[in-house]
Amino acid sequence: MTSFWHGYADMSLVPGNEIVMSQGDGVWIRDTNGNRYLDATASLWYCNVGHGRREIAEAVARQVADLAGYSTFGFTTTPPTRELADRLVAMAPIDDAVVFMTTGGSDAIETAAKLIRRYWNAVGRPEKRIIVARELSYHGMNAWGTELGGLPSNSEGYGGPLVPHVVHVPTHDTSAVADLFERESGRIAAFVGEPVIGSGGVVPPADGYWPEIERLCRAHDVLLVADEVITGFGRVGRDFGAQHYGFTPDVMAFAKGVTSGYAPLGGILVSPRIREPFWSGQAMFRHGYTYSGHAASCAAALANLDILEREGLVARVAELDPILASGVRGLESHPVVDSTRAAGLLAAVVLSEDALEEDPGLLDAVVRAALERGIITIGLRGAYGVLQISPPFVITESEIDHMLSGLADAVAEVATERGFG
Repeated sequence: MTSFWHGYADMSLVPGNEIVMSQGDGVWIRDTNGNRYLDATASLWYCNVGHGRREIAEAVARQVADLAGYSTFGFTTTPPTRELADRLVAMAPIDDAVVFMTTGGSDAIETAAKLIRRYWNAVGRPEKRIIVARELSYHGMNAWGTELGGLPSNSEGYGGPLVPHVVHVPTHDTSAVADLFERESGRIAAFVGEPVIGSGGVVPPADGYWPEIERLCRAHDVLLVADEVITGFGRVGRDFGAQHYGFTPDVMAFAKGVTSGYAPLGGILVSPRIREPFWSGQAMFRHGYTYSGHAASCAAALANLDILEREGLVARVAELDPILASGVRGLESHPVVDSTRAAGLLAAVVLSEDALEEDPGLLDAVVRAALERGIITIGLRGAYGVLQISPPFVITESEIDHMLSGLADAVAEVATERGFG
């Protein structure tokens, strides 16, 4: 029996089946029964520098010994909070940005959405309320993020919209965005999107998508928000997805890879235009979290960024990009695999829609079979049924081969057992 309520879990199935992870080293994880797994997901997309980094633990321990944390409301802050803010601004694809820190990605999106609505009110345009998001997108699980997300299963059953004035557009269709902007001219506050859609199925953008979205936003005075919670800090081979795909946002949300999950931290980078009314005394943003800019979390982030830089891990992602893409394409030869997708160290194995319609349990069965082979993947249901691949950046080419071989064997076994062989 367990007293812990797991997220995204059918709790009727969890008791007696929990897997308790206890140790990690690089791309490898061990559970309390001594089983060893290759972490093909970097936990929830976040352990970019790999597990077991003692230098991050030591940095946190030193900070906790001095001052674990202190409120950043009003006039107070801490040295690592200021240092991290300066470092993030230097990395950002937004010139002369400032940083508002939160405790994770969901809080970052909530902060971005509230700030955008507050900004338009502060500059005398309160009618600009609509925020546009993409189908299949995921933007966290707070109220704004739940509503902005383009995955209906995540917003069902809550009694109507949690937040009003949210509109969704097809994933790749810039003409639909242009039509919406024309039709609702003067009422749209912002467009928000992930450079690469993550939980919706690991969906890279169509060629030229983001530069055209930026052009439309500028033409219609719509703010552009990049949700870099997954793509930030090297996941697609540049520091941020906006750099990789050639656009400049007004607001950029970050989390996950900023600390590689060693401590909870998130935030938004904000352009000079949006900060101006709040930093000039014209308006106040009455918003913040108890642990915004928490000192120990910022110490973890600084140590994590040191590792990324010192070991050249972002460049390593770019080098491994074609290797992972080529390797994952090998799974397309299986009859229950429809296609694969890849961008940096993000990849998806898309199972056949026909097979999933015939056997809705196919995806979960493959995930279980992979786990039995010591490969941790996650089944994503946004774009049909997808096996998630997003390993730590320290993965080797031989470990990529091992990971894909295990996934291929799992797919083949389950397909044969269920009559698809």
